[in-house]
Amino acid sequence: MSKVVEISPTTRHEGHSKLVLKVNDEGIIERGDWLSITPVRGVEKLAIGKTMEQVPKIASRVCGICPIAHTLAGVEAMEASIGCEIPEDAKLLRYILQCANRMHSHAIHNILSLPDMYIPGTDTKINPFTKEEPVRSVALRIQRLREIGQTIGEIVGGEAIHPSNPRVGGMYTNITPRAKAKIYDLAKEARVLAQQQMEFMIAVFRNYQKRDWAEVGGVEVPIPDDLGYHNQGYMATAPVYGSSSLDENPTWFPERFTEVRPWDWYMGEVEITEADPNYPIGGTTPVGNKAWPQMEACTGVPLYDGQPVEVGPRARQAIFKNYDEKGTIGLQIARQMEFPETAYGIIDAVDALNTSGKVLADEIPQGDGSLGWAANEAPRGTDVHLARVKDGRVQYYSMLVPTTWNFPTCSRALEGAPWRLAEVIMRGYDPCVSCATHMLVIDEDKRLVAQKLIQ
Repeated sequence: MSKVVEISPTTRHEGHSKLVLKVNDEGIIERGDWLSITPVRGVEKLAIGKTMEQVPKIASRVCGICPIAHTLAGVEAMEASIGCEIPEDAKLLRYILQCANRMHSHAIHNILSLPDMYIPGTDTKINPFTKEEPVRSVALRIQRLREIGQTIGEIVGGEAIHPSNPRVGGMYTNITPRAKAKIYDLAKEARVLAQQQMEFMIAVFRNYQKRDWAEVGGVEVPIPDDLGYHNQGYMATAPVYGSSSLDENPTWFPERFTEVRPWDWYMGEVEITEADPNYPIGGTTPVGNKAWPQMEACTGVPLYDGQPVEVGPRARQAIFKNYDEKGTIGLQIARQMEFPETAYGIIDAVDALNTSGKVLADEIPQGDGSLGWAANEAPRGTDVHLARVKDGRVQYYSMLVPTTWNFPTCSRALEGAPWRLAEVIMRGYDPCVSCATHMLVIDEDKRLVAQKLIQ
């Protein structure tokens, strides 16, 4: 007979989510629901009537980890709607921003994943904040990579967190020759550090893959060989940057996208019948409480070609580099494989950049209400923004962000795993939940059902 376990909230990622798990007598997950419980922010509604310059800046505020990706996707959705091509040097500056953001984000994810892992050859879990070697040097390297990514982001974007330099039509300003030289020096330093970090992290993940068990809350849990496997597809638009409806050959297709309600996807009301007070951090939900994923989920469920898809590093590696390793560890390793190319990408773009070049289009149309979209390959996966702009004002705006795509796919990947390893699988997806929350639940009469979520 199935039992129900709830882990709420999940930890070591951005935003708030929960896991509701039906498990068998051996504690193996028969059905897993991973859902956002972050309150709705309503960015799509806030956008209506605003200027096309305001909306990308509003959209970037949904997250402090990948605001560069949201800014670029938002700006380019506007440009796609109004039909505005930008100068080549503006594209290069945006490419540098993209690589810097990925370098910073992957480094953060290493910090969040390491406590699940072990020092190779030992049964000692990794505490990334210990002063003991070799972990101390690794932590310092991670922080330096983050610092380099943020510094380059600030130089090119104007601000380290929410970039102010990108604008509809290109960039407000080009960088100076001195700034170019500094970025070049930073990227050369990062190239060495990123290679070292990739090699260390892959060794740590391979070590976990070879282990028979992991300790969670004082319990030795068997690690299955197929931890985190799923049979869903992948979706990615480019190895590094992305695509938009302005492209001659776009690589994302809106007609292949559909969305269903959480009511039609997640399980109904259930009672918690299994609990572990020693589970980190603070134990699982006590027995006797209720969970109702259908009503609690704060996102829609996006499908591509009628099924959930995985987005992110492995999807990019699988589609563009024939990478074929499945499971949670395969996903983690794919992320590490992207580390060095963030530095090489910056170096190549800086080499090509003309600091005297034009970075703003001569003419910026005001739009006739046509639909435009931009699909940016954010660190966590494909970040699609869609817009309609008329006379400089936004008539329609929608964000299909990476973790929204990964919620249903990861839920499938939980099946067959011990429930105590469910968060290890979830963290492999590098969840960034806050920006994924953008849905209001209405009934068949268009009445708001989940009003409590926006109060």
